[in-house]
Amino acid sequence: MLSAATATTNKKKRKNCFLCLGEEPCGAGTKRREALFNMVLTAFTFPAIASTALAATGVAEDLRIYTDDVNKFKISIPQGWQVGSGEPSGYKSVTAFYPEEASNSSVSVVITGLGPDFTRLESFGKVDAFAETLVGGLDRSWQRPPGVAAKLIDSKASNGLYYIEYTLQNPGESRRHLLSALGVAFNGWYNRLYTVTGLFVDEESEKFGTDIRKAVSSFRLI
Repeated sequence: MLSAATATTNKKKRKNCFLCLGEEPCGAGTKRREALFNMVLTAFTFPAIASTALAATGVAEDLRIYTDDVNKFKISIPQGWQVGSGEPSGYKSVTAFYPEEASNSSVSVVITGLGPDFTRLESFGKVDAFAETLVGGLDRSWQRPPGVAAKLIDSKASNGLYYIEYTLQNPGESRRHLLSALGVAFNGWYNRLYTVTGLFVDEESEKFGTDIRKAVSSFRLI
């Protein structure tokens, strides 16, 4: 696992990179664009943070419920997975769930603040257009030499959330499967964007894929 200092440095580099993607030059991005790429950022900023207390009750033999009463969400996570949380710079809250063993799989919940004009998910556009913009902005397979290949698998709106599934693959590296759920809620002071991202690679698909899908689909605002 990366040290906290290394993870922080990498996070800043990746954030700058993602906010410069697409047709707009760096510095000309809008709040809408920043919020869009915050979602992608969660897949690559697996936090090296200390474990925290878990509020859990069983829902199935292979899952348990994690409830965050402060940030008002709940999610079912695999039994035995570790939990870490923190408030890194630029985020209201980050909670990560990951296997006890060494692995490239994880689920994270990232909460970021939104401007007053972003009151609901539709403020970002319809789910299909949102997903296409996201994945299209990440894809660099057309470059020479080719960069990361991004492919949209599915997108839908359900339960008051946006669900997006896509893959990313750098040349010569394992393909990463990403499943995201997004929601917007008002906490009494400001609007917040909740981004849940489940991540696993091809080699761990059989071992963790099903549980990660269940975890992402179980996320609810409370």
